[in-house]
Amino acid sequence: MEQRLTLITLGVRNLQRAREFYQNVFGWQPTESDSEGIVFFQLNGMQLALFPQESLADDAGVSPEGSGFKKFSLAYNVRSEQEVDELVAQLEEKGATVVKRPEKVFWGGYSSYISDPDDNLWEIAYNPFLLPDEPKGHRHTSIH
Repeated sequence: MEQRLTLITLGVRNLQRAREFYQNVFGWQPTESDSEGIVFFQLNGMQLALFPQESLADDAGVSPEGSGFKKFSLAYNVRSEQEVDELVAQLEEKGATVVKRPEKVFWGGYSSYISDPDDNLWEIAYNPFLLPDEPKGHRHTSIH
């Protein structure tokens, strides 16, 4: 099996509310391949899908019951501590729940956690050891 990830599907309680969160709070646009029962967002090399939790559980053949900590988080890395502070403030203004305020962390970075309407944790982080790719068409040059 090749080392890659193609699609992350989040089971959501209310598809319209989840779609609005990712569109209005994150500012992401769904793909045109959206159908009535699922929403896709094209990310850098993979997709994020929102799917009703009962339908996702049914598709996997498991019970839709579950509560508490989900035992995973999603991460959005930025290029500086200041960018973490600014982005978390913007997301909070737009209605995201801040679970953990930005702070220096034991592994040498700086991070915060927010949650979406279905309590999925998103870490907003500056990791000096794992900087994000530059946006397409943008080349970062540094002068030494």
